[in-house]
Parts: sequence; structure tokens; C-alpha cells
Amino acid sequence: MDTALIQVENLFCERDERILFEDLNFSVSQGEVIQIEGQNGSGKTTLLRILSGLSNHYEGDIYWEGEPISEVREEFRRELLYFGHHPGVKAVLTPEENLQWYAAMHPGISVADIPMALDKVGLTGFEDSPCHTLSAGQNRRVSLARLYLSSAKLWILDEPFTAIDKKGVAEKEQLILDHAKQGGCVILTTHHELGVGEQVRRLNLDELAGT
Repeated sequence: MDTALIQVENLFCERDERILFEDLNFSVSQGEVIQIEGQNGSGKTTLLRILSGLSNHYEGDIYWEGEPISEVREEFRRELLYFGHHPGVKAVLTPEENLQWYAAMHPGISVADIPMALDKVGLTGFEDSPCHTLSAGQNRRVSLARLYLSSAKLWILDEPFTAIDKKGVAEKEQLILDHAKQGGCVILTTHHELGVGEQVRRLNLDELAGT
């Protein structure tokens, strides 16, 4: 059996003197799409930030390909694409410049693919507009364009379908499935009803905590 890409053991997190989750255990393997569910305030975004290495306010163990994530942090970061609530774009740069900057940090990305990525997220014609002149939804699309460029194994996506039209949602769903079929894995939260049927494994924090 293949080693899990991500293994979580006995995870505990408390915020504002309230336990979000404790004794949380699960693993995610290649080819899986995992939707994190739970009631509002259950800690979905907090969990994604912990898994992405953006928060160290937790107890427990997290492993990447069988190794403690603290010992393989650089390797893990190279294999991670994180999409959060904030678009993570530089406002003074254009969409094209933002993606060129992203490509410069990830040598496996070809800058020749940037026009295609911007077209896929509906930003053709806005390539040279400074991001501070674009709408909030358009800035999120700049960030989403990284999905069409990334070769990272692990995608962690927090509400990736916000401000995306029906056609765009269907395209992103297919992109997520294709990534999993190619040996990657995706962990995401969404209030959108995913149109990918049984190909998604759902992990409900309300049910998992304490198991």
C-alpha cells in the first residue's frame, strides 16, 4: 500500500479557550480529493492553515510522505499549492507579473503557459492591468490561475469556487479531478455542492474529532 502523502495523528487545536478539535486522525493518499466539512466555527480553515504550515498553534503530529513535516519542510513547501481566503497577489503588479513572480519561485513552471492560465480563469484582456484596479473576484482569479501552472502534488484550497461563475466552477472541478488522476491530491473546503460525485471523500470535523 502506498505511503500516505499526508498523515495526521492526534491533532489538537484550541482557539479563544474553545477546543476546535482533538484526537483528530486521518490520512490522505495520492489520487484522493478530500472535502473538509463541519459546522461554522468547527475549524475547517484553521485545519487547512495548520496542514499548510501557516499556523503552529496545535499539538499532535503531521507527516509528509512518512516523515515528520518539521524535518522535510522545504521539500513539503515545494510540493504544496495553498489557496486561502485572501487572494495572495501583489496589488501593484499586473496579473501577468504576479504569475511571472510565482513562476520564478517554482522552476518547474513555464512562463509560456501564463497566457493560457489567465484565459482559463477569464482574465484575457486584463493581463496588463494592475491588480489594485481589479475587483476582488478578479484578484481571486489571478490566484486561481496558479492551479493551471502548478506541478505541486498537494493542493490545499479554502473555498476555491467563490466569485466563480457556473462554467468556471465546472472547469475547476475537472481540473481538480485531473490533478488527482495524475497522482496528486486535493484537500478543500467549499459551501458549493461538488459535481464530482463519489470521487470525493468527505471528512466531517464534527464526526472525526475524538475518534
